[in-house]
Amino acid sequence: MGLFGSIMNGVTGAATGFLMGGPVGAAAAGLNGIVNGGGAPGGGIGNIAPGTDPTLGISQLANRAYEGNNLLMQIEQLRHQSVLQAQSQQFNDVQDEKSEQMREMNTLRTVAMKQREADDKIVKEFIKTAGGE
Repeated sequence: MGLFGSIMNGVTGAATGFLMGGPVGAAAAGLNGIVNGGGAPGGGIGNIAPGTDPTLGISQLANRAYEGNNLLMQIEQLRHQSVLQAQSQQFNDVQDEKSEQMREMNTLRTVAMKQREADDKIVKEFIKTAGGE
């Protein structure tokens, strides 16, 4: 069909487009007819046809490389999140242990204060009974 067929497809598309959408429709449909062949097999400019597009393989290869790189970045992000979660858990465990030790120290301090109060009472009673008051 070649270039003449492409031009004919453009003229046919332009005529159809003019009837459907005026001058703008004629321009759009005419360009579509030249580039895509108006839907006819083998029509259109050969190097732009989907079956012979030389950039299609390169584009697909670039997409695969991009997707592979994206997958590697997601894996790295998951590893990073896992490490951060482990560090966070270790920090929380240390803080929990520290809090428990502080509670134990406060309890021991409270018991020691109660013991001192009891000892003071005993000393006061001893002084009373020993004849001091």
